[in-house]
Amino acid sequence: MPQYSTADIRNVALVGHAGSGKTSLAEALLKHVGVIPQAGVVEKGDTVCDASDEERQRGHSLFNAVVPFDHDGRHINLVDTPGSPDFVGQALTVLGAVETAVVVINASAGIEPTTRRMMERAKAQSLAQMIVISRIDSDNLDLEALLEQIRESFGRECLPINLPAGGGKNIIDCFANDSGESDLGSVEEAHTALVEQIVEVDDALMEVYLEQGEVKTDQLEEPMRKAVKQGHLVPICFASGRNHDDPQTAVGVADLATALATLAPSPADVDGGSFVPEGGEASRSDADADKPVLAHVFKIVNDRFGKLSAMRVHQGTITKDSQLHADGGKRPIKISHLYQLQGSEHNEMDRAVAGDMCAVVKVDELKLGTVLVEADGGDALRLDQLPFPQPMYGLAVTAKSRGDETKIGEALSRLDEEDVTFTVTRDPSTHETI
Repeated sequence: MPQYSTADIRNVALVGHAGSGKTSLAEALLKHVGVIPQAGVVEKGDTVCDASDEERQRGHSLFNAVVPFDHDGRHINLVDTPGSPDFVGQALTVLGAVETAVVVINASAGIEPTTRRMMERAKAQSLAQMIVISRIDSDNLDLEALLEQIRESFGRECLPINLPAGGGKNIIDCFANDSGESDLGSVEEAHTALVEQIVEVDDALMEVYLEQGEVKTDQLEEPMRKAVKQGHLVPICFASGRNHDDPQTAVGVADLATALATLAPSPADVDGGSFVPEGGEASRSDADADKPVLAHVFKIVNDRFGKLSAMRVHQGTITKDSQLHADGGKRPIKISHLYQLQGSEHNEMDRAVAGDMCAVVKVDELKLGTVLVEADGGDALRLDQLPFPQPMYGLAVTAKSRGDETKIGEALSRLDEEDVTFTVTRDPSTHETI
């Protein structure tokens, strides 16, 4: 397995409403970079991300799926998330483990409730944001109106870095090109708007632009990354993970892969995670691989192989010989096997440096949000995140037969472990399981 540093890592969450095309985009990205020989199709139930039997039967994501890949010298931890409001807890949990939220919008459906929710949450958590308008090869689209709606809803800093052409069959890079025509009009106008937004984060470059009326593209690359990191620029990409005639044909996916590698900030570029001790003041982690380990659990899966816990390493380096303390516990947890996730598969890895993601199996002490540290004797820590939404209603659950009560209790307990917005309580007056 290739080795990489914290500066090479990009942690990205694909978020958005159900049916926006997130999983199809993830498949197309994995195919483009050579991780899989061909892209799976959601309707056929053969995608890397939707790996559970229930996801394949229902035809949409129910759980988070981590699908890492390497591109342009960067290691990108891509996390595909469910878009249904019923499973929003899964998506919100991931935001504490990434630096960039890529909000996917279905070109036909436009801005939907989960789209707004994830944009607002990403902004509130100071994440870098990108927008992908997907399925641009669909019929009867009004992409110009959708683009304006996005800018009115989420801010004038939302600007396209590429534009569709040929009825959504091609993509034109409007950052590198300052002339030409697209399906949405002049490439020059889009290029100028992008340049004027980028130079605002660099006073010297702004002065050059005002004096000369232009700036070389290579001079804009670093300020562009800075603008994205600061939220001064929210890049909009147009793409289609697959078309109906040929599922293996994707439009704009190569551009999207490059944008993730070049524009998404690394863990070393941003402020570290904020961790709060019980009764104390918050302090931030330092994305330094040589410092003591600080990590948190952002994903739990209970399957036939046992309990799998996925972690984001905020500081230090976790190896197969690490001994870590969970939530202030005195007894250390020995990491005998460390895994890199690839959908439902997990491959053994030697180490996970600051900024990376990894997983361990069959460690019952770990729960969603558990914070792991290298030294014992300290206060229990928690990652300082925005509060999660509470369930809107409850259902009483009863067993068909007395012998099934234990099985139902165990199943509900596992679901409770996997989703922070799913709760199991016992009503003291009715004696019902809710």
